[in-house]
Amino acid sequence: MKPSLVLKMGQQLTMTPQLQQAIRLLQLSTLDLQQEIQEALDSNPMLEREEDGEDFDNSDPMAESIEKKSESPTTDSPEHNEPDNHYEEPINTVENLEDGDWGDRIPNELPVDTAWEDIYQTSASSLPSNDDDEWDFTTRTSSGESLQSHLLWQLNLAPMSDTDRLIAATLIDCINPQGYLDETLEEVLESFDPELEIELDEVEVVLRRIQQFEPAGIGARDLRECLLLQLRQLPERTEWLSEAVRLVSDHLDILGARDYSLLMRRMKLKEDELRQIIDLIQTLNPRPGSQIEAGEPEYVVPDVIVRKHNGRWLVELNQEAMPRLRVNAQYAGFVKRADSSADNTFMRNQLQEARWFIKSLLSRNETLMKVATQIVEHQRGFFEHGDEAMKPLVLHDIAEAVGMHESTISRVTTQKFMHTPRGIYELKYFFSSHVSTAEGGECSSTAIRAIIKKLVAAENQKKPLSDSKIAGLLEAQGIQVARRTVAKYRESLGIAPSSERKRLM
Repeated sequence: MKPSLVLKMGQQLTMTPQLQQAIRLLQLSTLDLQQEIQEALDSNPMLEREEDGEDFDNSDPMAESIEKKSESPTTDSPEHNEPDNHYEEPINTVENLEDGDWGDRIPNELPVDTAWEDIYQTSASSLPSNDDDEWDFTTRTSSGESLQSHLLWQLNLAPMSDTDRLIAATLIDCINPQGYLDETLEEVLESFDPELEIELDEVEVVLRRIQQFEPAGIGARDLRECLLLQLRQLPERTEWLSEAVRLVSDHLDILGARDYSLLMRRMKLKEDELRQIIDLIQTLNPRPGSQIEAGEPEYVVPDVIVRKHNGRWLVELNQEAMPRLRVNAQYAGFVKRADSSADNTFMRNQLQEARWFIKSLLSRNETLMKVATQIVEHQRGFFEHGDEAMKPLVLHDIAEAVGMHESTISRVTTQKFMHTPRGIYELKYFFSSHVSTAEGGECSSTAIRAIIKKLVAAENQKKPLSDSKIAGLLEAQGIQVARRTVAKYRESLGIAPSSERKRLM
């Protein structure tokens, strides 16, 4: 073949570092954004946060402004702020200060990048170390406490022999977060050294001791034992206590099947009496371990605040969650335009990065404001009347309204929250698929869930509504939904099937 030269033209999109930064900030949550801003403040000397009470003009001083400063020096210049080289303030510690005047000589502010413990001795140094088993201050005072630590704390207060304490600690390790013993007593016995000569009866006795700990019902091997442990800790004068114990011991499976007629025949009770017994059993906790919460609470900071003013819905950014930044005027003035030294190049780059970062934050806030405004405009019925008035909404609808790509809308609505008079919702909550109606319209899936929840709340508890019956009621309202779709929506709401919702009136 004869070689030939072929010319081709093409286009290629390349994301600039500024665009990459803007996209990355756009998809961050409020808490992550605050951390990102703090890291930028710590690493870039050109950035500074606006303090409360200061006039924020969002100015960006140029490098050539240093020439103007040289013509009219002020007291803020480094020459005027330079301290006297002949004066040196003595460093005072607790050891070399007298008891009478040490409090008056502590400075109001510590040196830069200095912690209090670096200069002054604290009383915390006299506390026992974390390695000390007898000192568990963190565990006893933290907001989140594990179930095992709670039980071990009670174990340390109980008088036991060393062998029994070993058995108890092993049993506590086998208790799951729900409060049940995961291992059998035989399996627990096999985990001990044969030289200890521990018998099965000893393990059983220690387990009975643990089952007397708080919360009531802890250490049970099944639901029946858990409920019985809680019933036996109730006062003896509790009404219907003996009948409740008999029901749980002998007829718990019938109660689980909600066969109340058979249960009344077996226990020879009337309907009113059975209802009171069941009410007593329902006061018990089938998962006693869940009372001890080990996890830390997760806080949500809303990005957008929606409120009604003079009959209009107003959308505004949460200023407390959106700190305003600016370029430090003093450091920016040090940048020389024609200087190519390493220090000046570094400061010039930092100045450029600071401008990009501020611009990316402003772009993020602007985009978030546009999207939130369109959501409120589209879902005005929700803010006025609730979930049942929610309209179908997809990302494409908002993307067309604000003139952006769907991927951008997806990033904006992820992990962003809106504070409304009806509560705090993620922006994703306002997007839902639609179901056709008999009149040719559309109904939001969120509205259908709200209708199902309303129907179940108003149903006859003796004869709860089945999924087919709910589908028929929705069809009567003009909403065409299949039975399987109703079941899916019901499960997403955490509503049990009709067979499990049956109650005695």
